[in-house]
Amino acid sequence: MGTRKRSYIGASFGAAFVLAAVLVGASAAQPTPPAVSIGPGEIGGTVVSPKGPEAGVWVIAETSDLPTKFAKIVVTDDQGRYLLPDLPSATYSVWVRGYGLVDSPKVSASPGQNLDLTAVVAPDPLSAAQYYPAGYWYSLLHIPDKSEFPGTGPDGNGISPQVTSQKEWIRDMTSGSCLGCHTMGDRATRELSEGLGHFDSSAAAWQRRVQSGQAAGNMVSSLSRLGLQRALGELADWTDRVAAGALPPAPPRPQGIERNVVVTEWDWADYKTYLHDEVSTDRRHPTVNAYGPIYGTTELSSDYVPVLDPVRNVASRIPLTVRDPGTEPAAPQSMPQPSPYYGDEVLWTSRANAHNPMLDAQGRLWLTMSIRPPADPDWCREGSSVPSAQQFPMEQANRQLGRYDPKTGELTFIDTCFTTHHLMFAEDADNTLWMSTGVGSSDVVGWFNTKMFDETGDEQASQGWTPMILDTNGDGQRGEYVEPGDSLDPTMDKRIVAGLYGASPAPDGSVWGSNFTYPGAILRITPGPNPPETTLTEIYQLPVDDNGEPAHGYGPRGMDVDRNGVVWVPLASGHLASFDRRKCQGPLNGPTATGQQCPEGWTFYKDPLPQFEGLEDEGSVDGAYYVWVDQFNTFGLGDNVPVSTANAADGLLAFHDGQWVTLRVPYPMGFYTKGLDGRIDDPNAGWKGRGLWATVGSRTPFHLETGAGTTSKVVHFQLRPDPLAK
Repeated sequence: MGTRKRSYIGASFGAAFVLAAVLVGASAAQPTPPAVSIGPGEIGGTVVSPKGPEAGVWVIAETSDLPTKFAKIVVTDDQGRYLLPDLPSATYSVWVRGYGLVDSPKVSASPGQNLDLTAVVAPDPLSAAQYYPAGYWYSLLHIPDKSEFPGTGPDGNGISPQVTSQKEWIRDMTSGSCLGCHTMGDRATRELSEGLGHFDSSAAAWQRRVQSGQAAGNMVSSLSRLGLQRALGELADWTDRVAAGALPPAPPRPQGIERNVVVTEWDWADYKTYLHDEVSTDRRHPTVNAYGPIYGTTELSSDYVPVLDPVRNVASRIPLTVRDPGTEPAAPQSMPQPSPYYGDEVLWTSRANAHNPMLDAQGRLWLTMSIRPPADPDWCREGSSVPSAQQFPMEQANRQLGRYDPKTGELTFIDTCFTTHHLMFAEDADNTLWMSTGVGSSDVVGWFNTKMFDETGDEQASQGWTPMILDTNGDGQRGEYVEPGDSLDPTMDKRIVAGLYGASPAPDGSVWGSNFTYPGAILRITPGPNPPETTLTEIYQLPVDDNGEPAHGYGPRGMDVDRNGVVWVPLASGHLASFDRRKCQGPLNGPTATGQQCPEGWTFYKDPLPQFEGLEDEGSVDGAYYVWVDQFNTFGLGDNVPVSTANAADGLLAFHDGQWVTLRVPYPMGFYTKGLDGRIDDPNAGWKGRGLWATVGSRTPFHLETGAGTTSKVVHFQLRPDPLAK
């Protein structure tokens, strides 16, 4: 297993104890703060402990009196004061949570009430650490030393020979396996449940754990890529050390503008359903659907769209069906071993497998979803009259398109010859919808002319797709090309297999996408006047050193682009990266432009989470699923602010003026999302008219602190000018 770099228990325990003491003692000498003015629909007061007013802690108010469970969370100011605004009429349980504390007793209160609260100082570092974000605990995981790579297989060090470097191992442990579906380091994963049974070793318990439920195949295969027994051994060592008292470094309390954040939560969906994503507005016009419903997608789990009316606090559902009744459920309908939470109960039954939602300017909901079995119809294949099929025929597509019109209640099925995954509208006259194809469908990028479809209803004529063709002969146009396995020909272009995981149209008409590989790349697609025949691609790989290893970050996933054409992408190395094509100094096309032609275009920003203990490389444990760019200041930090899903941070991370702003969701612990967007409900209403929207997107909502029976939640983030703003 390798030599441990240092004592995890002693060093972490002491650091946590010292920081906890600093946090609760900093305000001891402060005078009694002035009272908070309370109006109708508000609860406010001061939070104190035996040490004095408590700054930078959360006050949580939750109720089940409304049509769906509702909670609002705010942060105390420098003097320990708080104000919970805009509370619907109900009776609330109110309590204090914060780093260096344990939860205070819950107090019953109603809007219009002044409520001073007493914080409870954690009696010891272990008690304090129970409230730390998951990624802090995950940082205790041991990573094999660089000297152990490439792996020597099951008869050697247990690491798969296919894993050539420590960085590649980290890429799978942060973005390519468990953390790609749910958080790691929350209590549900850092401890071994008694519901698994009793085993001779923790490694055996972990082997049983990853065989649980309908996701067992994915869990086992993802760890097998690393070397199954070695991966299980490292996970077992992690949970053993946690059980023995190892503690992570302590996180800082919210500072500065982080104390101005207001978080509102609503329950939606059901306990059998997990959420992949949500949408609140048209990305291009963020006042569309103002104060309107929030729509979600439930991927493998259920055949409905969850809907939240955030004004009336009502959750509802839109049923999803499929065009072809022969469409099979997307998830396995059996499991190798029962779940410790739900036994043999089959939770995931979806055939529609809706993955990603988007609203258009008319407020219609577009979904990547399955409508039929994978085999493509004849009009997609060789011999078809469809222009894209003549250029590059397709054989199958695992997911297609759907459109729901809230005004009519009609669900329209749209067949596509290419697999759909993420989708986003371009800023063109045709309202073109561009789609990535996701992992495992790497040959093409596809689009759909929604204006033509509205006018004609012709799904075949309205769509197109193209392979990725590099202009390697440098003549500025697409011509004959060599195939991916062939050597470069200076007289021809070259086709590459580098499909898009995320796809984001840029204001200049190009489309950018991320390639979910190691070390990874982003691609720029220029459609040209006749996209099936004229589309060209540029590829920009993450920079590598002389040995072909990543020089900085690696492992991109979902990305976005800002109004200036700068690409923002999260990395498995624990970075946010930006790529600015305007900085490139060499040729962007031609025989040398095959990936490494513009290292100067990249900039890397370390996520504000701890690194795995003992690692020397810069980075962190975070492996965010997606980055969304707030192009139009829907939140309040300004235009073009990238916001990361921060899947190890129990919140979102906004990168503003070169600094990180953490938007923490402290309750229920285990917040994890795969997407977000922002909406302006009223541009004249100040902070109350703006906000970000996300959803609890974990495939395992039962891993949250509230346990079995927990449903997904819609989460609204707003930014006040100060912590007491009304």
